[in-house]
Amino acid sequence: MKRTFPILWAATLLVWILLGPRSLLSAQQWEVCFTPGGNCTDRIIDTIERAHTSIYVQAYSFTSAPIAKALLGAHRRGVRVEVILDRSNQRARYSSSDLLASRHIPTYIDAEHAIAHNKVMIIDQERVITGSFNFTKAAQEHNAENLLIIHDQALAQHYFENWEMHRKHSKAYEGKNR
Repeated sequence: MKRTFPILWAATLLVWILLGPRSLLSAQQWEVCFTPGGNCTDRIIDTIERAHTSIYVQAYSFTSAPIAKALLGAHRRGVRVEVILDRSNQRARYSSSDLLASRHIPTYIDAEHAIAHNKVMIIDQERVITGSFNFTKAAQEHNAENLLIIHDQALAQHYFENWEMHRKHSKAYEGKNR
């Protein structure tokens, strides 16, 4: 028993030396959710509700009313919200694009690519939501999906730089079929 503490301390020090100080925090720096079984939509909403300054979204398909409402709530709280969507949202039977744009959330269409297939949110420049999980009811209720919420400012900066690159070639959303 008396040797346990020195061995644990030595192992921790070795991990810190080999992988760096951030490795000791890695278990606290990410969250994961899978469907079926996990409530990934609620995890996204909880993260949106904790936003203080900004939420930048890139989405291929965005039909989730609960996620759209959470973004509207953040916008009303004074959080900067901007959204880039794939061109398919212009023709989709239902998309959150009209709701967001009508409530003065800057909404853009990325038609530069065959498919703008990203599923990303950058929250407060310190958290990234990503994975296969489209922001849709089907992703939550019918599909096998994964969602990763990463708490890392450096990674968030890389995602934000990519978001800005796509924003530069995207066009402001003007409504369906325009």
